[in-house]
Amino acid sequence: MKVEQISREDIEKVVKNRLARNQENNQIIDERVEKIVNNVRNDGDQAVYQYIKQLDGVELDDYKVSQEEIDYSFTQVDESLIQILKEAKENIVNYHQLQKEQSWYTNHQQGVWLGQQVRPIERVGVYVPGGKAAYPSTVLMNILPAKVAGVEQVIATTPVQRDGSVNPTTIVAASMAGADEILKIGGAHGIATLAYGTENVSSVHKIVGPGNAYVARAKKYVFGDVGIDLIAGPSEVCVVADDEANAKFVAADLLAQAEHDELASAVAVTTSEQLADEIKNEVERQKKNLKRQDILQQSIYNEGSIYVVSDLDVAFEFVNELAPEHLELQVRDPFEQLEKVKNAGAIFLGDYSPEPLGDYFAGPNHTLPTSGTAKFSSPLGVYDFMKKSSVIYYNEQALSGVRRQIEQFADEEGLDAHKESVRIRFE
Repeated sequence: MKVEQISREDIEKVVKNRLARNQENNQIIDERVEKIVNNVRNDGDQAVYQYIKQLDGVELDDYKVSQEEIDYSFTQVDESLIQILKEAKENIVNYHQLQKEQSWYTNHQQGVWLGQQVRPIERVGVYVPGGKAAYPSTVLMNILPAKVAGVEQVIATTPVQRDGSVNPTTIVAASMAGADEILKIGGAHGIATLAYGTENVSSVHKIVGPGNAYVARAKKYVFGDVGIDLIAGPSEVCVVADDEANAKFVAADLLAQAEHDELASAVAVTTSEQLADEIKNEVERQKKNLKRQDILQQSIYNEGSIYVVSDLDVAFEFVNELAPEHLELQVRDPFEQLEKVKNAGAIFLGDYSPEPLGDYFAGPNHTLPTSGTAKFSSPLGVYDFMKKSSVIYYNEQALSGVRRQIEQFADEEGLDAHKESVRIRFE
């Protein structure tokens, strides 16, 4: 793992070079995605079954998970895990209920009634990654906020396994979270199914959830016809550590992030050269005992870095330029330092709030902005599943009081029908 001293003047260049790792050429993927999406859009189920056979290697009679499969899945999942899922669900629901917005109205001016009507999106699609693997935390994090928002229909879709089934843990989590339908369709063809529907699936109004490069590019391709949450890049963690931080804790948290995939970014920023060396040594020591050696080897050595800075003010300038997905503050008085953070997806305070706590259990959402997009984006939340309509009422007297202003606006813009729309009411 690289250790590098940087100054305030180096920050922009260092961050620019780090983010450049995500700017790979997607042309080949885009061409394939466009073909898949358009075929599903035009040919419906025929194309869906064709791609399941061609890309997943499975010939299905029905891509919908049946109630019998759901019931069977509950018998295949350990009861202790089901109990943990219930606890995590409660935490996630409790947290997200605080995000709900209410409609509001005001009549501060006589004859005028204005407001904002807040309503849930009607149908939402949730993409759940994983063929052989299961990601029950992702299932909960994406479905539960939609249900808290009041979404009428949530359709989950996930890749089918070689034997024609879906991982039972995924099914159990989706059922517990309240999915109305579960589909065995992965990849770009899964996104296309959600976006445009088929003979047997209603199209949704918004698609959320992470996936591989084909899923991400498919979401980008269908955006505009449907809404999406975000285009997720490789996962990231940045740990800010002062001279009192525990090197073992920092190293463990860097490795926890690095094991996601080869492009995962694990970064520490510290004010102590001694701590930087200790973290580097701890990463090497702890890494030897972990399972995903090939992934860790690539992510730690290609994407992992420890930056040494002069003081915490410079550290936070780096953080705000990087805008990491996950930010840990392993410093003295982390609550006092919190106000210095401007850009981050999720912020973890102190030595005993490691990033996996947020991934699985605490309650805040783990679907977060990556690749610097925390500068303008937020974690997935109830607000992503709701939409707003403005409401306007003027009585005759109130409209009469502003007709001159409206008519002059219309004259200025050369829109005489706009002017006439107001004028005609006072003939």
